Amino acid sequence: MRLFMFKAEGKSELRAFAADPAGQQLPSRHGPWHAVGVVREDKDPPHNLSREIIEKSIADQGFQLYRTKAKKAAEN
Repeated sequence: MRLFMFKAEGKSELRAFAADPAGQQLPSRHGPWHAVGVVREDKDPPHNLSREIIEKSIADQGFQLYRTKAKKAAEN
């Protein structure tokens, strides 16, 4: 399964995986969503996330949400 990656506009650290390139099943309350990439069937998802867990969540709920760590501001 190709995993389509999305970023929430309102919450910069919130990301999602979906099975369709339009992200139709992503939760609207966290959107709008913007496509940011694709993980092919022969590649591992980013951030050491489990493909098995992502695919199960997509099968059960239509998407998988995850958060990235906020980047620290550069020290002066």
